[in-house]
Amino acid sequence: MSTGVLPGNLEPARNAPEVEAAFEAVPPESVAEILDGELFTFPRPGRPHTRSASRLGMKLGSAFDLGDDGPGGWVLLDEPELHLGPRPDKVVPDLAGWKRERMPDALGDEDTPAHYDVPPDWVCEVISPRTERVDRGKKMRIYRREGVGHVWLLSPLLRTLEVYRLEGGRWVLLETYEDDAKVRAEPFDAVELDLAAIWTR
Repeated sequence: MSTGVLPGNLEPARNAPEVEAAFEAVPPESVAEILDGELFTFPRPGRPHTRSASRLGMKLGSAFDLGDDGPGGWVLLDEPELHLGPRPDKVVPDLAGWKRERMPDALGDEDTPAHYDVPPDWVCEVISPRTERVDRGKKMRIYRREGVGHVWLLSPLLRTLEVYRLEGGRWVLLETYEDDAKVRAEPFDAVELDLAAIWTR
């Protein structure tokens, strides 16, 4: 009978205890992630980053989470802590979304942990010079491994939105939108998104 535990050297890699301890010790004014067993810490995002992420969350959340002037059917969260894979990788995207049927209860009860272990259907990373290498590298590979259907990379400094779809285990760049374009971007193409509203002061 299978016990679900892999014998010997077939046991999946786990995060080292000292890495987990360091993760727990990171002060709240920093963002901490464990990616491929390695701890990464970043300062809290700068103002352009925070403003653009907040505006995008408001626009998408109204139409796709609340269902105001849009189809609804999604749960959208700002900076959720995701525990993905057996190690686990502990990832904090700027925004993440789940189709409602995959996240029927986003709150849980008083015993529910703060993190989420269901991979999202969509992730948005707001890239900056400090985070871009990790966002495009390790985090995109983790999202691919976990079957996240779409990733957006939003750059407030360049005023660009890159939209990726997962196809056959590979990321496909569908489009790069720029400046004040009005776009219909997967998986939220049911509603037009005015990028000028994302970059606003």
